[in-house]
Amino acid sequence: MAVPRHPAGPTQHIIGMEGFCGTLVSGLKLLAKHYCIEDCEIGEDTVVRDFVNLYGCRIGKACKIAAYVEVQRGVEIGDRCKIEAFAFIPSGVTIEDEVFVGPHACFTNDRRPRAVGEWGVTKTLVRKGASIGANATIVCGVTIGENALVGAGAVVTRDVPADASVAGSPARPIGGSREG
Repeated sequence: MAVPRHPAGPTQHIIGMEGFCGTLVSGLKLLAKHYCIEDCEIGEDTVVRDFVNLYGCRIGKACKIAAYVEVQRGVEIGDRCKIEAFAFIPSGVTIEDEVFVGPHACFTNDRRPRAVGEWGVTKTLVRKGASIGANATIVCGVTIGENALVGAGAVVTRDVPADASVAGSPARPIGGSREG
């Protein structure tokens, strides 16, 4: 699997400004005053901006995490990924190396969500080099293939093959295959 464990070395639990709390890892470029980072493994040279909620996740080396991003417990993000503002990545999602997640992209993790009662996490996988456009919704249980492109505003309800470009609601193939 392309998402390795990043040895974080010693971590330091701190209280951030404005009463937010966080865990800092050596090598992390925390460019934020207001954040919540708890129980995370974050690779060297990863940049994290303001107003993020990161907890119980693993984020690789040299990633860029924009403002207002939420990454939940158990999520794994590979190296050199870019997660844009307001993206929501819940438990059950694995993102391999060199993936772009556009602003306001939203992943789901439950096929039948309820406010009360039992529910279960359904896993989602985003393969190396895939790109997910702004405001795309990724319904849980799918795999987005290597180097695939998901258009802005798409609603992905089925697997996306490697090198494919999809758009629309529900997302359907458009044009030819994506090169490089």
